[in-house]
Amino acid sequence: MARSSQNNNLHKAKNNKKDEFYTQLSDIDRELKHYKKHFKDKVVYCNCDDPRVSNFFHYFSYNFEKLGLKKLITTCFQNQNANLFSQNDSEKAILLEYNGDKNGNNAPDPEEIGIVHLKGDGDFRSQESIELLKQADIVVTNPPFSLFREYISQLIEYKKNFIIVGHQNAITYKEVFKHVKNNDLWLGAENGGTKWFEVNDDYDIKTESRKKIENGKKYFSMGNVVWFTNLDIFKRHEDLILYKKYNEEEYPKYDNYEGINIDKVAEIPIDYDGAMGVPITFLYKYNPSQFEIVKFRKGDDNKDLSINGKCPYFRILIKKNNL
Repeated sequence: MARSSQNNNLHKAKNNKKDEFYTQLSDIDRELKHYKKHFKDKVVYCNCDDPRVSNFFHYFSYNFEKLGLKKLITTCFQNQNANLFSQNDSEKAILLEYNGDKNGNNAPDPEEIGIVHLKGDGDFRSQESIELLKQADIVVTNPPFSLFREYISQLIEYKKNFIIVGHQNAITYKEVFKHVKNNDLWLGAENGGTKWFEVNDDYDIKTESRKKIENGKKYFSMGNVVWFTNLDIFKRHEDLILYKKYNEEEYPKYDNYEGINIDKVAEIPIDYDGAMGVPITFLYKYNPSQFEIVKFRKGDDNKDLSINGKCPYFRILIKKNNL
């Protein structure tokens, strides 16, 4: 993507405040408990967080010794105010570096945290941020959803391990799906259900069911927000239990691909060995030892999969691994 296009996307996201969603500590704790074995002696980098108020920084700094971390680094885009919802209008950003508890109270005290004023704006694509990325073993953050394609591509390019938050629909991006198909990334452990993100007070939420106020703070539920990772977790090796039997009436065939359509993951037949089109929520249960991902969305004619001329919502074509 051209740099001017990148900047346009970024400014659009900032102006619409579509990327100002802050992950709750409870959601972070629920997910990261599945990865504890991966953190020992590792450098963790949170490169899309205001480090002074980020819940990611809070989690890792207070669990530094328990996880056996080597170093924690956090940066954010153009933010030098101690206000979570600053307007990102300063020309520079800061970096916080934490190397563990020094005074024995098992808490990250201000004098134990190194503060560095960055030369640039803290954009994850800047050379300054890339040099920090090179130091990292694992990246953990909630990146801007509008820049998710670029963000994932950078992590893959630099061969970094990661645990990041993204919208489920990011799976449908060709830049992301190719990595899912190649087993370069997959979904994390705690997906599905409602995730609430803190937003600024003037954020306009039109749907009442997606809004709540707790302890004077405003929260917004986006729906279909998931964790993406390339670190191995136990859930990835659990087989999906199959119980249904195949029959032609319940499982229509596609017009433009030799395979059957399945509307619910729970209805994958136990006795069908051909290609099957399943909803993208299949990836919540995907075990690469049990299934192979064949392709996404398109038939042999490179048009969307169709049944009697009508296209179902996005489908992932899979086959059972009969090893």
